[in-house]
Amino acid sequence: MINKKILITTLLLSLSGTSLFAGNTPLKSLNDLDGNWHLRVMDGKEVRRARAILDFHSKSRMLEGFDGCNRLSGKILRTTNDRFFSKITSTRMACRQNIHRYVSRGLKTTIKEGFTITESKRYGTEGITLKSKHHDLFFKKMGGTGSIMDIIK
Repeated sequence: MINKKILITTLLLSLSGTSLFAGNTPLKSLNDLDGNWHLRVMDGKEVRRARAILDFHSKSRMLEGFDGCNRLSGKILRTTNDRFFSKITSTRMACRQNIHRYVSRGLKTTIKEGFTITESKRYGTEGITLKSKHHDLFFKKMGGTGSIMDIIK
């Protein structure tokens, strides 16, 4: 039997992280996304410990990153005016912990099935949200100009 307090708390936390910015207009251009973005919240769960990062390169329309377990990369393609996806390739290292496996699967699913990107603010932090059919991912822009390889070392 599910504990009602836990269920209500989880629902409230999930709603507070997603409903405040549901009306934002999706980004139609990748130009403002250049740089490294750290995954902070996935489907209402705080996942910073997984250290997942996406690095957008708008001029070459490439996406690179680290999904918590493996490096990934792919060409960013557009399915509609405001929807993107990528056929990513990645290394095939084993994930260390459950959070890494959870984030790896969710991030790869989101990128492969297609996503919209909106500017958003959650928990007092400005960033972007990638939303697909199955997942809602909130990223915060990282400072500095280091490459993704410098960050995950």
